[in-house]
Amino acid sequence: MGSRRAFVLGASALASGIGVPAAAASWMKAGPETQGFAAGALDRLFETGSLVPALRSLVVVRNGHLVGERHYAGTRPDDLLPIHSATKSIISLLVGQAVAQGKLKSDLSQTVAELLPDLAARFPDAAANGLTLRQILSGTTGLAYDYRLQARALSISPDPAIYAMGLEADARPPGHWSYNDAAIALLSPILERVQGLGLAALAQRDLFDALGIAHSTWQRDRTGRAFAHRGLSLRTADLAKVAWLVADGGRWNDQAVVPSRWIEDSTRAHTPGAWSIPPIGPTAYGYLWFTGQLHGTPVAWAWGYGGQFAFTAPALRLAIATAATDPGPRELQAQTTAIMALVVQAVALAG
Repeated sequence: MGSRRAFVLGASALASGIGVPAAAASWMKAGPETQGFAAGALDRLFETGSLVPALRSLVVVRNGHLVGERHYAGTRPDDLLPIHSATKSIISLLVGQAVAQGKLKSDLSQTVAELLPDLAARFPDAAANGLTLRQILSGTTGLAYDYRLQARALSISPDPAIYAMGLEADARPPGHWSYNDAAIALLSPILERVQGLGLAALAQRDLFDALGIAHSTWQRDRTGRAFAHRGLSLRTADLAKVAWLVADGGRWNDQAVVPSRWIEDSTRAHTPGAWSIPPIGPTAYGYLWFTGQLHGTPVAWAWGYGGQFAFTAPALRLAIATAATDPGPRELQAQTTAIMALVVQAVALAG
């Protein structure tokens, strides 16, 4: 009962249109040495970043202070850069807010058929109808989907939600983790229906305004809905705000924005992840957040194609954001590994 109270306490204050003064929502800046970094250490890290051709931005936050940022290859601090599938992790935060507001059940047991009854009525035999919100968030949908073969078809489909309703059941055992953009695409109409507001406007009202994020772009499907599985572009310093929000337990400048219980639940392991990114291990999946251990330190991160990361190490009071170019399939692994290596170096410097 106590945990339930902690989760819903103050729901009306969470993401319900609270005005935050611009000064309170902007970054506090500090020299790296004042926040525990050795003199010159971050400068050397940023210089190392210049050796990674695909890197476009690297932002480091410690103790709620922006301690360093560097932009590469002509990228400017105010450029809106695509974060690709890191979008999913922001959707997780919006779901957590909806739960706190009583718009979604806290046990995440509601099914697609319950949450999208009109769509379910059109496709009564769809395997997706029985999916619970928990299964969508934890990547255990049991629906057959291969992003390497189907991501483009999903994005150009007349309606990604209808595309998801056409997916068949996977042959793998129940509870198996799989990366399923189409299932996550259902969260856009789900949130729109329970909140009465489109996804992009909802994110601005309930999340971005509180963080002082004034500018973003969001790709939309052919129905006009913002994608839930990808499509958001942000300043990298603003992506770092999202990372710090999570590192600080859902708070921004001592104000609760996302319930701390949701942050805890969404960034802990719910199922083993099939993807790995050394030296982090073992990699697992929370609720649209990847999670693991880095040399004994618990970490969680949003992971976008090609090395777009919103990385958190709460025990170190550390958050890191990166932006990079879109690699081809052959360059993907090497590019992602190189950018994560910079993140790992930043964590080591903070340790």
